[in-house]
Amino acid sequence: MLPHILARLGAISLLAVAVGGFEPNPAYPNVLRDTSAAEFTPLSWNQAYALANATVAQLTLDEKIGLVTGVGQFTSRCVGNVSPVARLGIPGLCLNDGPAGVRPTKGVTGFPPGIAAAATFSRRLMRARGVALAEEFRGKGINVLLGPAMDLMRNPKAGRGWESFGPDPYLNGEAAFETVTGIQSVGVMACAKHFIANNQEHWRYGLIAEVDDRTLHEMYYYPFLRSIEANVSSVMCSYNQFNGTSACHNAGLIGPNGLLRKDGFQGFVVSDWGATHDSAADNANAGLDMEQPGNYIVIGGGTFNSVLGIGSLKSDVNSGTVPPERLSQMVARILASWYRLGQQSGYPAVNYDAQHSDGSGPLNLNVSVRSDAHTALAREIAAASAVLLKNSAGAPGLPLTASAIKNVAIVGKDALLPNLNCGDSNQCDDGTMTIGWGSGSNSLQFTVPPSTALNQTFVAAGSVVTTSLSNDVTAGAKAAKGKDVAIVLVNAMSGELGFYQFVNGNEGDRNDLELWFNGTGLVQEVAAVCSNTIVVVHSVGPVHMPWTTHPNITAIIYAGAPGEQTGPGLVDVLLGTVNPSGRLPFSIADNETSYGTTIVTDPGFPIGFPTIQYTEKLLLDYRYMDAHAITPRFEYGFGLSYTTFHTRRLRSPPQAVRSCRGHGDSQLYLGYPSSAGEPPKVLRGFEEVPLAAGASAQVSMTVEQREMSIWDTPSQSWVRPPGMFLVYVGASSRDIRLTGSF
Repeated sequence: MLPHILARLGAISLLAVAVGGFEPNPAYPNVLRDTSAAEFTPLSWNQAYALANATVAQLTLDEKIGLVTGVGQFTSRCVGNVSPVARLGIPGLCLNDGPAGVRPTKGVTGFPPGIAAAATFSRRLMRARGVALAEEFRGKGINVLLGPAMDLMRNPKAGRGWESFGPDPYLNGEAAFETVTGIQSVGVMACAKHFIANNQEHWRYGLIAEVDDRTLHEMYYYPFLRSIEANVSSVMCSYNQFNGTSACHNAGLIGPNGLLRKDGFQGFVVSDWGATHDSAADNANAGLDMEQPGNYIVIGGGTFNSVLGIGSLKSDVNSGTVPPERLSQMVARILASWYRLGQQSGYPAVNYDAQHSDGSGPLNLNVSVRSDAHTALAREIAAASAVLLKNSAGAPGLPLTASAIKNVAIVGKDALLPNLNCGDSNQCDDGTMTIGWGSGSNSLQFTVPPSTALNQTFVAAGSVVTTSLSNDVTAGAKAAKGKDVAIVLVNAMSGELGFYQFVNGNEGDRNDLELWFNGTGLVQEVAAVCSNTIVVVHSVGPVHMPWTTHPNITAIIYAGAPGEQTGPGLVDVLLGTVNPSGRLPFSIADNETSYGTTIVTDPGFPIGFPTIQYTEKLLLDYRYMDAHAITPRFEYGFGLSYTTFHTRRLRSPPQAVRSCRGHGDSQLYLGYPSSAGEPPKVLRGFEEVPLAAGASAQVSMTVEQREMSIWDTPSQSWVRPPGMFLVYVGASSRDIRLTGSF
């Protein structure tokens, strides 16, 4: 028993010991990077509002409206701008994509997206990524970073699931908190998106998400709540309807007594681009503070006019339909966020032009904001997010010794440099997959593909390298036959609906969970002729892997969406420079039915936007599989290592542990009393601890009061249910090493 530990908001402790001889290269940079120190001290919200209100008192009606309305889809220098007030030193605030790097411009880093950060299970790297992102946004003169995204991966085929942190609300929440904290430590405003129940691309402009109150609070809202606790500057309302009302016109969500404000949100609400479906008065009075992009936006061949435009909103204020004090409040929320992070003094001016993403045009100063530290961090996350799914018990296996390999084959188009002239949103897949497509994508300009990194590594070691850089199964098998090792790279991609074309026949959301371009056939044919086949999977989410038990497949690395340093990060793991520490931020099952949800592609009846019932409630991914006794191929949180970790001693004073040079991983799951109506177990803690081979350490994981509570709709509060709680600590959702109760 662990009496009263969690009831006292205490910690659970365990001791883990790593054994084995693996010792990664100590020269690998950034392993113990400390990002805890903020670069400046923000103002309190009260201080910021005092400055904002004093400024608002000096503004004219037209100036106020200009600060809450975008200047236009095709006239914004950034992805979105509002009008400046030059006489008071207020710039035309710049809002820009995206959650994984500055888009669309040159001279920036293509960081790994949210799903890769989630796969590290490392708060350290989540925060460091936020810091590095913001450094580049600040360097480009951007005031608002449109991220992080924190929409749960309700279905594994969801087109933009890779922008966020997977299907679990706790992991999403912790990643959101760390990312927002990192971004705003540099003085850049973060924007939590997309609020709310924005979980598929088909019909996203108006689908009706029907979500009950408890599911809303415990699942889809929870990451936003954590972002509020990180003092996020803004929240972006989504395209879809929530329980019958458009999210940007939903007072229950964004109004003065709505969800955000009741939980202490003090920043501003901005619309997604073209998400204002109702009148100016309706949106403003419901709680919307800023509309983007203003003027008009072209979507799928149709034109959507702005509803908070200069003329419309001005007449509504003059007529009293929108109270003047409400307009002043809208402006004050925007300016308070600006003042709070010190952007009124010494902030860089915008130095790029999103209308000319190729770097041309008189407004493009072609300023590079890249740095060696950012490149190193992108590489570190690429390696740290790689999940080792399979490794043979003895030789052959990983890590590889390049000098011992005489002949190696590199197979698959996923090894190639991607098309660098594929629009500014990556809507192609003719090379290695570093990230999905759409507004959440980033620059591919400096991508180092696997083919380059692998060739350089093996040629330098004296190996003979044979390549078949297509997915032609015959050519791939020919290249692999008789080789000491064959490395096969395959992928599956998804992205955003809207301006973006179908990619390989997929309209944002994936059509299925299969590898693209007959990747399964390629893997099977290569494995049939090479007894040491290593498979590398790049994908935005779970994929079908019927070949994992093939005896000639000696190792599998799920490399996910690794960003621009995909090749070097992969080599670091293959050669053992980095001990694999990535963990699956979702389960990999054999079919879509194992997840309990679907992507709705049919319209509503008789014709119109469909209504999507969130009948699965709290049961997403591993929660659904646990509740329905479904065994996935690879469970949530799974990931192997080159070292053996032993975990022991779950006890009360706080302590938890891991071991080996590299990073072990402890995950804590909580089982609620049966009367609570919760899933069998839910993630409630994770820790990353660097350890040398043979070493041990203690780690403390705290479970807060809310994290052992359920949302009680009648009382509209978090309530801890009475009864016995079970504590599970292990290496994944199903590899439980220690148990306790309280």
